[in-house]
Amino acid sequence: ADLLLRNARVVNVFSHEIIETSVAIAGDRIVGLGDYLARETIDLKGRYVCPGFIDGHVHIESSMVTPPEFARAVVPRGTTSVVTDPHEIANVLGIEGVRYMLNSSEGLPLTVFVMAPSCVPATNLETSGAELLWYHLVELLKHPRVLGLAEMMNFPGMLSGVPEVLDKIRAFASHPLDGHSPALSGKDLQAYVAAGITSDHECTTLEEARKKLRLGMYVMIREGTTARNLKDLLPLVTPQNARRCMFVTDDRHPADLI
Repeated sequence: ADLLLRNARVVNVFSHEIIETSVAIAGDRIVGLGDYLARETIDLKGRYVCPGFIDGHVHIESSMVTPPEFARAVVPRGTTSVVTDPHEIANVLGIEGVRYMLNSSEGLPLTVFVMAPSCVPATNLETSGAELLWYHLVELLKHPRVLGLAEMMNFPGMLSGVPEVLDKIRAFASHPLDGHSPALSGKDLQAYVAAGITSDHECTTLEEARKKLRLGMYVMIREGTTARNLKDLLPLVTPQNARRCMFVTDDRHPADLI
């Protein structure tokens, strides 16, 4: 091995244990646990080793920094991957704004996955720099770090059958479809889920989160700068359903990054 981290407490997310062992690394890969011959050895003296945090829903632009500067702030504090929705820059620059986020995040120590922004413009009441329709968005899927369709904020349009909205959902039907459905419930929520929406980060009450979890949605527990839902939603999480819950930041101002 190239590096051996000795006397570590490894947080094993597969078996839900903390194991006292050593970690062997070759190149950029963990190759084993236990005693290995290595070119370099670091004694961690009982420090914890755990997987990096994956932020499942974030708008990097809300932090008012470029992806490299965002990475410089969050990587040393444990975030190793993010799934970003660049709808803010897309509302100004259109598809070129999304491509900028992809290009500027290439080769960073932070893995930046991108969801294609579903609501550009966000509303017809503002001046937008672009309009992105389904055929613009599917072009983004050619990039290996574009995963699917970002938060479908226009749930009223989806429920009322607006063609432009349904076209986007159909075009991304074989990819992840993120949701945005504050306070949606009853048959409207069931129709939203039936369309293929798989997640929601807008839950603010325990009962709302429980209803969405029961319908098979992934519940994103948000702790951002303005919206802070962790305290209210954490009682939802149990050992039985923890795999359907995740932590996200959504919008984080610069001072709150560090």
